[in-house]
Amino acid sequence: MHNGSLTVAGAAPDLHRLPNVPRAAERLKAGGLYGYVGWGVKVAPGMCMLEPMDSRFLQTAHAAVDAAERVLNHYWDEGVQARLKADASPVTVADEEAESAIREVISREFPEHGFYGEEGGHTRADAEFIWLIDPLDGTKSFIRRQPFFSTQLALLYRGERVLGISNAPRFRERVHAQRGEGAWMSGQRLAVSSVDTVEAAVISTGNLKSLAQGEGWAGLGILAARCNRLRGYGDFYHYHQLAAGGLDIVIESDVNILDVAALATIIEEAGGCVTDLKGGPLTVESTSILASNGRLHGAVLEALWN
Repeated sequence: MHNGSLTVAGAAPDLHRLPNVPRAAERLKAGGLYGYVGWGVKVAPGMCMLEPMDSRFLQTAHAAVDAAERVLNHYWDEGVQARLKADASPVTVADEEAESAIREVISREFPEHGFYGEEGGHTRADAEFIWLIDPLDGTKSFIRRQPFFSTQLALLYRGERVLGISNAPRFRERVHAQRGEGAWMSGQRLAVSSVDTVEAAVISTGNLKSLAQGEGWAGLGILAARCNRLRGYGDFYHYHQLAAGGLDIVIESDVNILDVAALATIIEEAGGCVTDLKGGPLTVESTSILASNGRLHGAVLEALWN
């Protein structure tokens, strides 16, 4: 799928063209645990289609996120005023300066790389390597001094997500992943849970207002009645928990690729599965996400849409 000249390949099976979602669910259930490194390209877990990644990518990504964290910490202490963008979403000087800091660090090391940022838009959109930047995911929380905000940074290589960092300064949580090299936090490799029934599962939801207006609302009610626990952690936090095995399913709407590209890479490298809410791959047009430990993905799709 395209947005201008930018293409984002998900790491899940391309089920968008299947006749109906139940069939997609059956295919997912039959597949069990898998690793997908491109749309519809199935490989054994742990394999990578790319050559071993240049360690400078991860080092530079950490340095860029460090720079953004310094900006966010400064404005967290000083306070900010928000203004509304054309789409009525809030933006602050913290958002803008944090993105500028990220771009500056990366451009020094990789001047040929492109960017797609929440505030700065597209730069060199035809580059082989493109960085997806959400410098302050959770601006509304930041404005109201709630700690549920983060910086999301992902790297695409020829349209494929190959690296992601999610950094939550007030939680002191930073999670990173590179394709084929696992997901890591504080030196510990993360792994999703082995829960394999909805009845034993912990589900977390995000953006219930938009979910309630969607066609899957009735199915979500069925899942809520069946599951072990239902929570609404939202933002970065439930994805971190999913990657670490603390919960099993994340259902969220009203998102865009900049919100979730890094988190999706992390979940997949921790052994999980990520699609949109209808079982299709994440693309630049995606507005919803279903992330799971993999074992439950088909059952959730079946419950949502049957």
